[in-house]
Amino acid sequence: MPLSPRTATRLLRVAFWIALAVAFTAAVVPAEESPEVLPWDKAQHFLAFYVLAFLAAAAYPRRSLLGIGAVLSAFGALIEFVQMIPALHRDAELLDWVADTVAIAAALLPAALIAIRKRLAA
Repeated sequence: MPLSPRTATRLLRVAFWIALAVAFTAAVVPAEESPEVLPWDKAQHFLAFYVLAFLAAAAYPRRSLLGIGAVLSAFGALIEFVQMIPALHRDAELLDWVADTVAIAAALLPAALIAIRKRLAA
């Protein structure tokens, strides 16, 4: 039995918020406790924010893609500011935020192009 659109949207929203919490937690726990999913730090940022952007766009289809992108980019910046807290023994890096933002754009751009194409075809 297929899921109703309403149920699918709810599941996507739960998945998004869980992914957001996991990303934040992984980013702010002390460095020695943080999981290393990929060997290159920027690739980890890219993967995390690509997934977050994809899930956000799917979970909130009526929201502006630009708005989703802006909020997620701000979230990436927030993580970098939190990593400046000395007790966390983390390093805040501008390039981490850049990787986050590039990933968001990479995830949302195809959806934006599809929406433009649909509008032009109508």
